[in-house]
Amino acid sequence: MPIDDQRRLIDPARAEAALAGLGDRATLQEWAERFSVIADPTRLTLLVCIHYAREICVSDLAAVAGMSDTAVSQALRLLRAHGLVTAHRSGRTVYYRLADDTMHELIHRVRPHSESDGVG
Repeated sequence: MPIDDQRRLIDPARAEAALAGLGDRATLQEWAERFSVIADPTRLTLLVCIHYAREICVSDLAAVAGMSDTAVSQALRLLRAHGLVTAHRSGRTVYYRLADDTMHELIHRVRPHSESDGVG
């Protein structure tokens, strides 16, 4: 999308840099939707727990988050639909993990690791 020619620019170079930084608008929309999903404190709690555990099953996640298995399963379904977590089955148990390094980095920004956490 070009810069509106009808507007007077104070610093065209910075305006061009800002426009270039926006990149694909569809990607911005996708991330806005992801942020709206993780803005919920319950879902963010689950993501932080998954981050620290590396991978975890629903029952264990429910226990540490103080939620019912059903509530955790519903939240995980939404997180999975938005590509924030992935799952794999081991026997009868399904384990969840964060979907990508970007989500790990976001969690580091929300809840940075400290030396006392024992997590590297």
